[in-house]
Amino acid sequence: EGSLKYEVVIVDDSSPDGTKEVAEAIQKSFGSEKVTILSRKGKLGLGSAYVAGLKQARGDRIVIMDADMSHHPKVIPEMVKRMDQTNCEIVTGTRYLPGGGVSGWDTFRKLTSRTANFLADFLLNPGVSDLTGSFRLYERKAIQQILPRVAAKGYAFQMEIVVLAKKAGMQIQEVPITFVDRIYGQSKLGTKEILLYLKGLVQLFFTT
Repeated sequence: EGSLKYEVVIVDDSSPDGTKEVAEAIQKSFGSEKVTILSRKGKLGLGSAYVAGLKQARGDRIVIMDADMSHHPKVIPEMVKRMDQTNCEIVTGTRYLPGGGVSGWDTFRKLTSRTANFLADFLLNPGVSDLTGSFRLYERKAIQQILPRVAAKGYAFQMEIVVLAKKAGMQIQEVPITFVDRIYGQSKLGTKEILLYLKGLVQLFFTT
């Protein structure tokens, strides 16, 4: 989208799948002014990756997305347009409104995601159809205000951001997206992640 000014910040936690090498090739093609690579030693967590990326980013609006093309960048102009039209603080991609969906998931993964969002909607009433998705556009001041207060880990991290934003009176809009499962590598979803999500859900229920 030629009318959008942008930069890309790639946060790599010593990934063994060649992420850094691919990022360096992209940086070579587009230039270091457009593409910044932040390499960190070890798996330091999603929340700290957000904070580190924010420190590098210079824009007043921040898009956070998966870098494996599960989130297609073609949706970003629509997110920006929605934010311009509504003056909201957050635009989140949703798989669960008309026009959205998933591709490449087995029945277990689909059922797990649906159940996670149903429980969150029932217990927390956030007014958002897809709480566990991570493809979002934030006003910089909004994400900077919320991040220091987020305590959850794993998939509950995304849920807590929305809940805290709603509690702070921020407006959230949704844009349908299609999530495409990664071709290479494996999903991190397992028993540990499911238990962490349920723990985070219960804690939010009693504290918000």
